[in-house]
Amino acid sequence: MTAKPDHILLLAGTREARLLAGALAETFPKTRITASYAGVVRDLPDPGVPVRVGGFGGVEGLSNYLIGEAVSVIVDATHPFAAQMSCNAVAAATSTDIPLLRLERQGWVPVEGDIWVNAASMEEAASALPSDARAFLAIGRKDIGCFTRRPDIHAVVRMIEPPEAVLPDHWELILSRPPKLAEKEIALFKDRRITHVVTKNSGGKRSSAKIKAARHLGLPVIMVRRPDLPEAPSADSVAGLIRCLQPYLSKSI
Repeated sequence: MTAKPDHILLLAGTREARLLAGALAETFPKTRITASYAGVVRDLPDPGVPVRVGGFGGVEGLSNYLIGEAVSVIVDATHPFAAQMSCNAVAAATSTDIPLLRLERQGWVPVEGDIWVNAASMEEAASALPSDARAFLAIGRKDIGCFTRRPDIHAVVRMIEPPEAVLPDHWELILSRPPKLAEKEIALFKDRRITHVVTKNSGGKRSSAKIKAARHLGLPVIMVRRPDLPEAPSADSVAGLIRCLQPYLSKSI
């Protein structure tokens, strides 16, 4: 009887996940790889491997998928703030006895010149803004409702796709991905007379331009800390994750 090939379920949603997908396909050419996206954003990048889109139906649904699709190992490369998915993945991995590894990008840390106000939640971040602040909100569309309760502030909101929540009439919505260059953020902040920046501590280089711009302009940054996740074997780079993964895929190298 011919043994089934190994199957990696890659829980995607980040730039690192896309890079990892390509590295996995190159390093383990005999391995089946499935990249899974939650489907929150419709404009999905092509990771170069087979893709599934949509939720699993909680821990039970994910467990059923793992067994039904003969998944050998789970790689959680979701966004650092996708806490529910990460928690479900650990629970499903435990119930099915399937190993799970996490690709966890390093968070930002303040350096000289940064003015950070740490917030434990989006609600706390919204409350930290003074009245009449001109805030730049880079928090995604899921949590924008925490800030729309503050009609006393002016906000410039940037996200990839429009939010479901109705924004106050005096707010501005910018639909785009973050620029790579801090100079572009500096120009935007100056033009909109931004006084405060609000962001999640997502980490990574792709969206760090706003942090550099705030530092350059001396603007306070209200930094929302990451949610606590259940422990899992982790790596902070694609190369490190590949090394951790190799012992689980002895048949596929």
